[in-house]
Amino acid sequence: MKDCNSCGKCCEKYGGDGLSATSEEIGWWLTHRPDIARYVQDDRIWIDPETNDYFARCPWLSRSADGSKFVCDIYAVRPEDCRHYPTNIAEMVRDGCEMLERHDLVDVGRAQRKLDAIMADSRPPVCRRARR
Repeated sequence: MKDCNSCGKCCEKYGGDGLSATSEEIGWWLTHRPDIARYVQDDRIWIDPETNDYFARCPWLSRSADGSKFVCDIYAVRPEDCRHYPTNIAEMVRDGCEMLERHDLVDVGRAQRKLDAIMADSRPPVCRRARR
């Protein structure tokens, strides 16, 4: 499995109604980051305040200065859904994740263990225990 190359596919795929945020995250944004909270409506995230529709892709996804990769403009305070992604190999295959290599598909169990190790710091302890 390769390191993430910041291709942005996950952010493009889950920019619309594919993500959620906890009430704690939304509350924190309301208090500390109104620029993020303006895209929250009725506990739904990434809503265009002008049309009340979901954005087609995450509004916080932008290109790096040199245009070679994507960056998250709210990385440090992104929703848990984003922090925990990707959770499993099937999800990565479905989404066309560029971290996968051919040998990851031959031995999915090994690939899942590698993914779990890579994501260990991003997932809560319950998720880590559930995977074992």
